[in-house]
Amino acid sequence: MATILLNGDPIGVGGRFPRLGDTAHSFMLVNNDLKDVSLSQFSGKRKVLAVVPSLDASIGLAIARKLNAIAPDLPNTHTIIISVDTPYAQARVTAMEELRNIATLSTLRGRDFHKDYGVMITDYPLSGLMATAIVVLDENDEVLHSELVHELTSEPKYQAIVDALIPPQA
Repeated sequence: MATILLNGDPIGVGGRFPRLGDTAHSFMLVNNDLKDVSLSQFSGKRKVLAVVPSLDASIGLAIARKLNAIAPDLPNTHTIIISVDTPYAQARVTAMEELRNIATLSTLRGRDFHKDYGVMITDYPLSGLMATAIVVLDENDEVLHSELVHELTSEPKYQAIVDALIPPQA
């Protein structure tokens, strides 16, 4: 079990967080049309999986906005925000914010994701939500970069995401 912080206070996170070189767990999540979406549907593409407690919370929205801005510069890559929000809430936020370069997926029917990806908050009162995290996958679902953000309300290291997909020139 990992520990992250919420405004400086420790909270427990269960499951095993993916590490560099791991093969990502398969998942079945729900899109804004209430259709089941599996990891295999993105086969042959690289993936940025951004896990947020809620897309409707300030941290989730900040991450979505930033990834929406950088997504066009990441070739052959799907950028996906994953949260516990209902697909309806995700659709409302993405439409209001004009987030056209990202996809959103809900754990509405995919609660195994929380534990399989090591982002399951276990401590009350936030149990049931997910920790803020980034998992970058290659075309074969191998982990290129992962970050379990130490403070729930902080943003990830965006440059590390870009560098994992577009290595800096020497």
